[in-house]
Amino acid sequence: MLLWLTEYLSQYIGGFSVFQYLTLRTMVSVITALAVSLMIGPSMIAWLGRSQIGQQVRDDGPTSHFSKAGTPTMGGALILVIILLTTLLWGDLSNRYIWLILAVTLAFGAVGWVDDYLKISRKNSDGLAGRWKYFWQSVFALAAVLYLYQVADVPAQTALYVPFFKSVAIPLGIWFVLLGYLMIVGMSNAVNLTDGLDGLAILPAVMVGAALGLIAYVTGNVEFSNYLQIPYIAGAGELAVFCGALIGAGLGFLWFNTYPAQIFMGDVGALALGAALGLLAIIVRHEIVLLIMGGLFVLETASVIIQVISFRLTGRRVFRMAPIHHHFELKGWPEPRVIVRFWIITLVLVTIGLSTLKLR
Repeated sequence: MLLWLTEYLSQYIGGFSVFQYLTLRTMVSVITALAVSLMIGPSMIAWLGRSQIGQQVRDDGPTSHFSKAGTPTMGGALILVIILLTTLLWGDLSNRYIWLILAVTLAFGAVGWVDDYLKISRKNSDGLAGRWKYFWQSVFALAAVLYLYQVADVPAQTALYVPFFKSVAIPLGIWFVLLGYLMIVGMSNAVNLTDGLDGLAILPAVMVGAALGLIAYVTGNVEFSNYLQIPYIAGAGELAVFCGALIGAGLGFLWFNTYPAQIFMGDVGALALGAALGLLAIIVRHEIVLLIMGGLFVLETASVIIQVISFRLTGRRVFRMAPIHHHFELKGWPEPRVIVRFWIITLVLVTIGLSTLKLR
């Protein structure tokens, strides 16, 4: 909205024309989202506490987590509202990708909100039934991917690009729908599985989101995309504003979510952020790069799959507890050590992912 206002005012005051630059609007969206998060955060934490909207802890989890019971949760709603408002303020509202990613983010957030609400109302960790959660995730993911498939007007928008091999582009055709579906639903649940320790999921999500914002910017720029030999996706650059809002809101939330957490994100935030990251990668055609940069999320998910398969086939557990961050806790690692080391791993993986832009 402010983009239109500054565009109008620039006719009379030339200085307002600087807001037409995507890079400036991206940086301003980071600052806006961060400032609003820091201002609203304390009030929201206090309100959640008074409303007794507290975290429900699993009985079979690490004993150190029992002290977390009752900590205000559903803080992800704050993240989503700030992302929405900031993107609407600084984004180009004529861009279809902006509306698509906002719709998907809020839709998955709604699924998470219902899950969190049921956990709180029932006063246990059993929320929305798995089949219903998966059903609605599938509906929203398929709707988004089918839309992208229908509006794709150049082959680059539905081809699979392989990192480090810029000349390799695999036409997917209708298989694009399946890949996109798996990326959105898979990443949504992967971030949710990772969100088990204070700040463990939000900072990696911010780092990956920042990297995808950079990729969106160069993908949506003809000159940069030609120079880097990556697909040019018209309009994708505007997603950098959304990523800026995600960065600011995420860092603002981390201010209160860092160990020991004053508030938890809940499924409302984790499911939504994961879906947003998956959709971002699909739009900018960097699905494999997302799997590299989001390697922590992949590892957490893989540990759960391995644990379940091993126990069902052999009756033995590979890890002391899954997801894998609990395994290290039960080995004696203090929670802050697990968190910071996983952050470092994510930083390295994001760096590797970004290097694929240049390396041929």
